[in-house]
Amino acid sequence: MKNKKYYPWIVVCLLWMVALLNYLDRQMLSTLQSSMQLDIKELAIAENFGRVMGIFLLIYGLMSPVAGVIADRVNRKWVIVTSLFVWSAVTYLLGLAQTFQQVYWLRAFMGVSEALYLPTALAMIADFHSSKTRSLAIGIHMSGLYVGQALGGFGATIAANYSWHTVFHWFGMIGIIYSVVLIFFLHDKEGHAGTATARLNSKSTEKIKKESLFSSFGVILGTLSFWILLFYFMAPSFPGWATKNWLPTLFSENLGIEMAKAGPMATISIAIASFIGVLIGGPLSDRWVQKNIRGRIYTSAIGLILTVPSLVLLGYGHTYAGLIGASMLFGIGFGMFDTNNMPILCQIIPQQYRATAYGIMNMMGVFAGYTVTLMLGSSTDAGNLGADFSKLSIVVLAAVVLMLTLVKPKHELSYPQEEKQS
Repeated sequence: MKNKKYYPWIVVCLLWMVALLNYLDRQMLSTLQSSMQLDIKELAIAENFGRVMGIFLLIYGLMSPVAGVIADRVNRKWVIVTSLFVWSAVTYLLGLAQTFQQVYWLRAFMGVSEALYLPTALAMIADFHSSKTRSLAIGIHMSGLYVGQALGGFGATIAANYSWHTVFHWFGMIGIIYSVVLIFFLHDKEGHAGTATARLNSKSTEKIKKESLFSSFGVILGTLSFWILLFYFMAPSFPGWATKNWLPTLFSENLGIEMAKAGPMATISIAIASFIGVLIGGPLSDRWVQKNIRGRIYTSAIGLILTVPSLVLLGYGHTYAGLIGASMLFGIGFGMFDTNNMPILCQIIPQQYRATAYGIMNMMGVFAGYTVTLMLGSSTDAGNLGADFSKLSIVVLAAVVLMLTLVKPKHELSYPQEEKQS
Protein backbone atom coordinates (compact mmCIF):
# COMPACT_ATOMS: atom_id res chain seq x y z
CA MET A 1 0.00 0.00 0.00
CA LYS A 2 2.84 2.39 0.80
CA ASN A 3 3.92 2.33 -2.86
CA LYS A 4 0.52 3.32 -4.23
CA LYS A 5 0.00 6.79 -5.71
CA TYR A 6 -2.78 7.52 -3.25
CA TYR A 7 -0.67 6.63 -0.17
CA PRO A 8 0.21 10.31 0.55
CA TRP A 9 -3.50 10.82 1.24
CA ILE A 10 -3.62 7.64 3.33
CA VAL A 11 -0.89 9.21 5.48
CA VAL A 12 -3.05 12.31 5.94
CA CYS A 13 -6.03 10.17 6.97
CA LEU A 14 -4.00 8.09 9.43
CA LEU A 15 -2.44 11.17 11.01
CA TRP A 16 -5.79 12.99 11.08
CA MET A 17 -6.94 10.59 13.79
CA VAL A 18 -3.71 11.10 15.74
CA ALA A 19 -4.17 14.87 15.47
CA LEU A 20 -7.71 14.50 16.79
CA LEU A 21 -6.50 12.53 19.82
CA ASN A 22 -3.64 14.99 20.32
CA TYR A 23 -5.99 17.90 20.94
CA LEU A 24 -8.83 15.88 22.42
CA ASP A 25 -6.68 14.56 25.25
CA ARG A 26 -5.24 17.98 26.10
CA GLN A 27 -8.53 19.88 25.67
CA MET A 28 -10.68 17.70 27.92
CA LEU A 29 -9.14 19.09 31.08
CA SER A 30 -10.42 22.61 30.34
CA THR A 31 -14.05 21.42 30.28
CA LEU A 32 -13.68 18.86 33.08
CA GLN A 33 -12.53 21.48 35.58
CA SER A 34 -15.96 21.89 37.19
CA SER A 35 -16.30 18.10 37.64
CA MET A 36 -12.75 17.53 38.86
CA GLN A 37 -12.82 20.36 41.42
CA LEU A 38 -15.45 18.47 43.41
CA ASP A 39 -12.79 15.82 44.16
CA ILE A 40 -9.64 17.95 43.83
CA LYS A 41 -10.45 21.21 45.62
CA GLU A 42 -7.36 23.13 44.42
CA LEU A 43 -8.72 23.14 40.84
CA ALA A 44 -11.58 25.40 41.93
CA ILE A 45 -9.08 28.29 42.04
CA ALA A 46 -8.64 29.69 38.52
CA GLU A 47 -5.00 30.55 39.14
CA ASN A 48 -4.23 26.94 40.13
CA PHE A 49 -6.09 25.67 37.09
CA GLY A 50 -4.00 28.05 34.99
CA ARG A 51 -0.86 26.51 36.54
CA VAL A 52 -1.98 23.02 35.49
CA MET A 53 -2.70 24.16 31.94
CA GLY A 54 0.47 26.25 31.93
CA ILE A 55 2.93 23.50 32.95
CA PHE A 56 1.79 21.47 29.96
CA LEU A 57 2.52 24.38 27.65
CA LEU A 58 5.88 25.12 29.27
CA ILE A 59 7.16 21.55 28.92
CA TYR A 60 5.55 21.16 25.50
CA GLY A 61 7.31 24.30 24.32
CA LEU A 62 10.73 23.34 25.67
CA MET A 63 10.49 19.92 24.06
CA SER A 64 9.33 21.13 20.63
CA PRO A 65 12.78 21.98 19.18
CA VAL A 66 14.11 18.69 20.57
CA ALA A 67 11.23 16.91 18.85
CA GLY A 68 12.10 18.63 15.59
CA VAL A 69 15.76 17.60 15.82
CA ILE A 70 14.73 13.99 16.48
CA ALA A 71 12.24 13.99 13.60
CA ASP A 72 14.87 15.23 11.15
CA ARG A 73 17.23 12.39 12.10
CA VAL A 74 15.21 9.22 12.78
CA ASN A 75 12.29 7.29 11.29
CA ARG A 76 9.26 9.51 11.90
CA LYS A 77 6.81 6.61 12.03
CA TRP A 78 8.23 5.42 15.34
CA VAL A 79 8.35 8.91 16.79
CA ILE A 80 4.62 9.29 16.11
CA VAL A 81 3.69 5.81 17.38
CA THR A 82 5.68 6.26 20.60
CA SER A 83 4.33 9.75 21.19
CA LEU A 84 0.70 8.66 20.78
CA PHE A 85 1.12 5.62 23.02
CA VAL A 86 2.74 7.59 25.85
CA TRP A 87 0.33 10.54 25.94
CA SER A 88 -2.64 8.14 25.73
CA ALA A 89 -1.26 6.21 28.70
CA VAL A 90 -0.92 9.51 30.59
CA THR A 91 -4.53 10.36 29.71
CA TYR A 92 -5.65 7.04 31.18
CA LEU A 93 -3.62 7.72 34.35
CA LEU A 94 -5.25 11.14 34.75
CA GLY A 95 -8.46 9.21 35.40
CA LEU A 96 -6.74 7.69 38.44
CA ALA A 97 -5.43 11.00 39.82
CA GLN A 98 -6.52 11.90 43.35
CA THR A 99 -4.44 14.98 44.18
CA PHE A 100 -3.58 18.31 42.58
CA GLN A 101 0.11 17.34 42.43
CA GLN A 102 -0.69 14.15 40.53
CA VAL A 103 -2.70 16.08 37.95
CA TYR A 104 0.05 18.71 37.71
CA TRP A 105 2.89 16.27 37.02
CA LEU A 106 0.87 14.06 34.69
CA ARG A 107 0.09 17.15 32.60
CA ALA A 108 3.80 17.98 32.58
CA PHE A 109 4.66 14.49 31.31
CA MET A 110 1.92 14.77 28.70
CA GLY A 111 3.69 17.90 27.47
CA VAL A 112 6.83 15.85 26.79
CA SER A 113 5.03 13.12 24.81
CA GLU A 114 2.67 15.37 22.83
CA ALA A 115 5.49 17.72 21.79
CA LEU A 116 7.02 14.95 19.70
CA TYR A 117 4.00 14.71 17.42
CA LEU A 118 3.27 17.92 15.51
CA PRO A 119 6.71 18.82 14.03
CA THR A 120 7.14 15.16 13.06
CA ALA A 121 3.73 14.77 11.43
CA LEU A 122 3.83 18.05 9.49
CA ALA A 123 7.32 17.34 8.14
CA MET A 124 6.16 13.88 7.03
CA ILE A 125 3.08 15.26 5.24
CA ALA A 126 5.15 18.02 3.61
CA ASP A 127 7.51 15.36 2.23
CA PHE A 128 4.69 13.24 0.82
CA HIS A 129 2.91 16.18 -0.90
CA SER A 130 4.18 18.56 -3.57
CA SER A 131 3.45 22.30 -3.63
CA LYS A 132 0.26 21.61 -5.62
CA THR A 133 -1.45 19.79 -2.72
CA ARG A 134 0.63 20.64 0.35
CA SER A 135 -1.56 23.31 1.94
CA LEU A 136 -4.73 21.27 1.46
CA ALA A 137 -3.09 18.11 2.84
CA ILE A 138 -1.74 19.91 5.90
CA GLY A 139 -5.04 21.74 6.33
CA ILE A 140 -7.01 18.49 6.34
CA HIS A 141 -4.59 17.14 8.94
CA MET A 142 -4.93 20.28 11.04
CA SER A 143 -8.71 19.90 10.94
CA GLY A 144 -8.17 16.80 13.07
CA LEU A 145 -6.85 19.12 15.77
CA TYR A 146 -10.00 21.23 15.51
CA VAL A 147 -12.28 18.21 15.74
CA GLY A 148 -10.32 16.97 18.74
CA GLN A 149 -10.71 20.38 20.34
CA ALA A 150 -14.45 20.27 19.67
CA LEU A 151 -14.92 16.76 21.03
CA GLY A 152 -12.93 17.78 24.08
CA GLY A 153 -15.77 20.19 24.80
CA PHE A 154 -18.04 17.19 25.41
CA GLY A 155 -15.86 16.10 28.33
CA ALA A 156 -18.08 17.94 30.79
CA THR A 157 -21.22 16.51 29.15
CA ILE A 158 -19.95 12.92 29.44
CA ALA A 159 -18.71 13.54 32.97
CA ALA A 160 -22.18 14.78 33.94
CA ASN A 161 -23.60 11.37 32.99
CA TYR A 162 -20.72 9.16 34.12
CA SER A 163 -17.63 10.64 35.80
CA TRP A 164 -14.50 12.57 34.84
CA HIS A 165 -12.48 9.42 35.64
CA THR A 166 -14.40 7.50 32.95
CA VAL A 167 -13.76 10.21 30.33
CA PHE A 168 -9.99 10.00 30.77
CA HIS A 169 -10.05 6.18 30.81
CA TRP A 170 -12.08 5.83 27.62
CA PHE A 171 -10.03 8.18 25.48
CA GLY A 172 -6.74 6.97 26.91
CA MET A 173 -7.54 3.41 25.84
CA ILE A 174 -8.63 4.54 22.35
CA GLY A 175 -5.25 6.19 21.82
CA ILE A 176 -3.30 3.17 23.06
CA ILE A 177 -5.18 0.87 20.67
CA TYR A 178 -4.74 3.23 17.73
CA SER A 179 -0.97 3.45 18.30
CA VAL A 180 -0.84 -0.31 17.67
CA VAL A 181 -2.85 0.13 14.44
CA LEU A 182 -0.32 2.68 13.16
CA ILE A 183 2.53 0.18 13.51
CA PHE A 184 1.06 -1.79 10.60
CA PHE A 185 -0.22 0.98 8.31
CA LEU A 186 1.93 4.10 8.77
CA HIS A 187 5.22 4.36 6.86
CA ASP A 188 7.74 7.19 6.55
CA LYS A 189 8.63 8.77 3.22
CA GLU A 190 11.37 6.73 1.52
CA GLY A 191 14.69 8.55 1.62
CA HIS A 192 14.18 9.93 5.11
CA ALA A 193 16.38 8.69 7.94
CA GLY A 194 15.54 5.16 9.08
CA THR A 195 13.81 4.08 5.85
CA ALA A 196 15.11 1.33 3.56
CA THR A 197 16.21 3.80 0.87
CA ALA A 198 18.10 5.86 3.42
CA ARG A 199 19.92 2.78 4.71
CA LEU A 200 21.03 1.93 1.18
CA ASN A 201 22.27 5.48 0.70
CA SER A 202 24.35 5.24 3.88
CA LYS A 203 26.69 8.12 3.08
CA SER A 204 23.84 10.61 2.77
CA THR A 205 22.19 9.31 5.94
CA GLU A 206 25.39 9.48 7.98
CA LYS A 207 26.02 13.01 6.77
CA ILE A 208 22.61 14.14 8.04
CA LYS A 209 22.97 12.32 11.37
CA LYS A 210 26.49 13.60 12.02
CA GLU A 211 25.69 17.18 11.10
CA SER A 212 26.06 19.19 14.28
CA LEU A 213 23.07 20.76 15.96
CA PHE A 214 24.85 24.08 15.85
CA SER A 215 25.07 24.01 12.04
CA SER A 216 21.38 23.03 11.76
CA PHE A 217 20.27 25.84 14.03
CA GLY A 218 22.77 28.13 12.31
CA VAL A 219 21.07 27.67 8.93
CA ILE A 220 17.62 28.20 10.42
CA LEU A 221 18.38 31.14 12.71
CA GLY A 222 20.63 32.75 10.10
CA THR A 223 17.61 33.22 7.79
CA LEU A 224 16.00 36.64 8.30
CA SER A 225 12.64 35.59 6.87
CA PHE A 226 12.48 32.79 9.45
CA TRP A 227 12.60 35.34 12.29
CA ILE A 228 9.68 37.24 10.78
CA LEU A 229 7.77 33.99 10.28
CA LEU A 230 8.56 33.06 13.88
CA PHE A 231 6.91 36.23 15.20
CA TYR A 232 4.07 35.83 12.72
CA PHE A 233 3.46 32.30 14.01
CA MET A 234 3.80 33.32 17.66
CA ALA A 235 1.47 36.34 17.63
CA PRO A 236 -1.75 34.43 16.75
CA SER A 237 -0.76 31.79 19.29
CA PHE A 238 -1.81 34.20 22.05
CA PRO A 239 -5.49 34.19 20.99
CA GLY A 240 -5.19 30.67 19.56
CA TRP A 241 -4.29 29.13 22.91
CA ALA A 242 -6.63 31.51 24.70
CA THR A 243 -9.57 30.06 22.77
CA LYS A 244 -8.41 26.50 23.48
CA ASN A 245 -8.04 26.96 27.22
CA TRP A 246 -10.40 29.78 28.18
CA LEU A 247 -13.15 30.14 25.56
CA PRO A 248 -15.50 27.70 27.35
CA THR A 249 -15.04 29.78 30.52
CA LEU A 250 -15.68 33.00 28.57
CA PHE A 251 -18.89 31.58 27.10
CA SER A 252 -20.01 30.39 30.52
CA GLU A 253 -19.38 33.78 32.17
CA ASN A 254 -20.66 36.06 29.40
CA LEU A 255 -23.80 34.02 28.73
CA GLY A 256 -24.43 32.93 32.31
CA ILE A 257 -24.70 29.22 31.45
CA GLU A 258 -23.20 26.09 32.99
CA MET A 259 -19.95 24.64 31.65
CA ALA A 260 -21.65 21.45 30.39
CA LYS A 261 -23.39 23.65 27.78
CA ALA A 262 -20.72 26.32 27.32
CA GLY A 263 -17.92 23.80 26.60
CA PRO A 264 -19.45 22.11 23.53
CA MET A 265 -20.89 25.40 22.27
CA ALA A 266 -17.51 27.15 22.33
CA THR A 267 -15.36 24.33 21.02
CA ILE A 268 -17.74 23.11 18.29
CA SER A 269 -18.26 26.58 16.81
CA ILE A 270 -14.50 27.13 16.60
CA ALA A 271 -13.88 23.65 15.17
CA ILE A 272 -16.52 23.85 12.44
CA ALA A 273 -15.37 27.30 11.39
CA SER A 274 -11.71 26.29 11.40
CA PHE A 275 -12.48 23.38 9.11
CA ILE A 276 -14.26 25.79 6.76
CA GLY A 277 -11.15 27.98 6.90
CA VAL A 278 -9.01 24.99 5.92
CA LEU A 279 -11.26 24.21 2.96
CA ILE A 280 -10.95 27.83 1.83
CA GLY A 281 -7.31 28.49 2.67
CA GLY A 282 -5.80 25.19 1.53
CA PRO A 283 -6.96 25.06 -2.12
CA LEU A 284 -6.72 28.85 -2.48
CA SER A 285 -3.10 28.83 -1.32
CA ASP A 286 -2.12 25.83 -3.47
CA ARG A 287 -3.52 27.55 -6.58
CA TRP A 288 -2.35 31.06 -5.78
CA VAL A 289 1.28 30.00 -5.18
CA GLN A 290 1.42 28.46 -8.67
CA LYS A 291 0.87 31.96 -10.10
CA ASN A 292 2.44 34.15 -7.41
CA ILE A 293 5.28 33.08 -5.11
CA ARG A 294 3.70 35.08 -2.25
CA GLY A 295 0.31 33.40 -2.70
CA ARG A 296 0.56 31.38 0.51
CA ILE A 297 1.52 34.48 2.50
CA TYR A 298 -1.40 36.47 1.11
CA THR A 299 -3.86 33.65 1.87
CA SER A 300 -2.56 33.32 5.42
CA ALA A 301 -2.64 37.09 6.03
CA ILE A 302 -6.26 37.34 4.85
CA GLY A 303 -7.14 34.69 7.44
CA LEU A 304 -5.42 36.49 10.29
CA ILE A 305 -7.05 39.80 9.43
CA LEU A 306 -10.42 38.09 9.96
CA THR A 307 -9.44 37.19 13.53
CA VAL A 308 -8.88 40.83 14.55
CA PRO A 309 -12.55 41.96 14.74
CA SER A 310 -13.59 38.53 16.01
CA LEU A 311 -11.39 38.88 19.11
CA VAL A 312 -13.02 42.20 19.97
CA LEU A 313 -16.47 40.67 19.56
CA LEU A 314 -15.51 37.66 21.69
CA GLY A 315 -14.29 39.92 24.47
CA TYR A 316 -17.38 42.09 24.66
CA GLY A 317 -20.17 39.86 23.34
CA HIS A 318 -22.97 38.86 25.72
CA THR A 319 -25.44 37.22 23.34
CA TYR A 320 -25.51 33.75 21.81
CA ALA A 321 -25.49 35.15 18.27
CA GLY A 322 -22.64 37.55 19.00
CA LEU A 323 -20.34 35.02 20.65
CA ILE A 324 -21.03 32.16 18.26
CA GLY A 325 -20.67 34.51 15.26
CA ALA A 326 -17.36 35.82 16.60
CA SER A 327 -16.14 32.27 17.22
CA MET A 328 -17.03 31.28 13.66
CA LEU A 329 -15.22 34.29 12.21
CA PHE A 330 -12.15 33.56 14.34
CA GLY A 331 -12.19 29.89 13.35
CA ILE A 332 -12.37 30.59 9.62
CA GLY A 333 -9.50 33.05 9.81
CA PHE A 334 -7.37 30.85 12.02
CA GLY A 335 -7.97 27.84 9.76
CA MET A 336 -6.70 29.80 6.74
CA PHE A 337 -3.64 30.78 8.75
CA ASP A 338 -3.00 27.37 10.28
CA THR A 339 -3.07 25.43 7.03
CA ASN A 340 -0.29 27.56 5.52
CA ASN A 341 2.40 27.71 8.22
CA MET A 342 4.37 24.64 7.18
CA PRO A 343 3.94 25.34 3.43
CA ILE A 344 5.32 28.87 3.96
CA LEU A 345 8.17 27.40 5.99
CA CYS A 346 8.95 25.14 3.01
CA GLN A 347 9.58 28.31 0.97
CA ILE A 348 12.09 29.58 3.51
CA ILE A 349 13.98 26.63 5.05
CA PRO A 350 15.56 23.60 3.25
CA GLN A 351 13.81 20.24 3.58
CA GLN A 352 16.36 18.60 5.88
CA TYR A 353 15.72 21.25 8.56
CA ARG A 354 11.93 21.56 8.38
CA ALA A 355 10.98 19.58 11.48
CA THR A 356 13.64 21.37 13.54
CA ALA A 357 12.50 24.77 12.25
CA TYR A 358 8.84 23.97 12.95
CA GLY A 359 9.85 22.74 16.40
CA ILE A 360 11.34 26.16 17.14
CA MET A 361 8.19 27.85 15.87
CA ASN A 362 6.03 25.52 17.93
CA MET A 363 8.11 26.28 21.01
CA MET A 364 7.62 30.04 20.67
CA GLY A 365 3.94 29.61 19.88
CA VAL A 366 3.46 27.45 22.95
CA PHE A 367 5.40 29.86 25.15
CA ALA A 368 2.98 32.54 23.97
CA GLY A 369 0.18 30.15 24.94
CA TYR A 370 1.77 29.54 28.35
CA THR A 371 1.95 33.27 28.98
CA VAL A 372 -1.61 33.99 27.91
CA THR A 373 -2.98 30.98 29.85
CA LEU A 374 -1.52 32.28 33.10
CA MET A 375 -2.51 35.87 32.30
CA LEU A 376 -6.12 34.97 31.56
CA GLY A 377 -6.26 32.83 34.71
CA SER A 378 -5.55 35.96 36.74
CA SER A 379 -7.95 37.96 34.52
CA THR A 380 -10.74 35.46 35.25
CA ASP A 381 -10.22 35.80 39.00
CA ALA A 382 -10.28 39.62 38.60
CA GLY A 383 -13.35 39.61 36.35
CA ASN A 384 -11.50 41.01 33.30
CA LEU A 385 -11.43 37.96 31.01
CA GLY A 386 -13.41 39.52 28.16
CA ALA A 387 -11.51 42.82 28.05
CA ASP A 388 -8.10 41.13 28.07
CA PHE A 389 -9.28 38.69 25.40
CA SER A 390 -10.04 41.53 23.01
CA LYS A 391 -6.63 43.19 23.49
CA LEU A 392 -4.91 40.21 21.85
CA SER A 393 -6.06 41.55 18.45
CA ILE A 394 -3.37 44.26 18.55
CA VAL A 395 -0.52 41.73 18.50
CA VAL A 396 -2.11 39.84 15.60
CA LEU A 397 -2.45 42.99 13.50
CA ALA A 398 1.22 43.87 14.05
CA ALA A 399 2.28 40.38 12.90
CA VAL A 400 0.30 40.66 9.65
CA VAL A 401 1.95 43.98 8.79
CA LEU A 402 5.45 42.59 9.36
CA MET A 403 4.75 39.42 7.37
CA LEU A 404 3.43 41.27 4.34
CA THR A 405 6.28 43.78 4.23
CA LEU A 406 9.42 41.85 5.21
CA VAL A 407 9.21 38.12 4.33
CA LYS A 408 10.80 37.06 1.02
CA PRO A 409 9.70 33.52 0.10
CA LYS A 410 11.53 31.35 -2.42
CA HIS A 411 10.53 28.36 -4.50
CA GLU A 412 10.43 25.16 -2.44
CA LEU A 413 13.81 24.19 -0.99
CA SER A 414 14.56 20.45 -0.90
CA TYR A 415 17.43 18.05 -0.33
CA PRO A 416 20.46 18.81 -2.55
CA GLN A 417 20.31 15.33 -4.13
CA GLU A 418 16.62 15.85 -5.01
CA GLU A 419 17.40 19.21 -6.63
CA LYS A 420 19.99 17.52 -8.86
CA GLN A 421 17.54 14.81 -9.87
CA SER A 422 14.87 17.34 -10.71
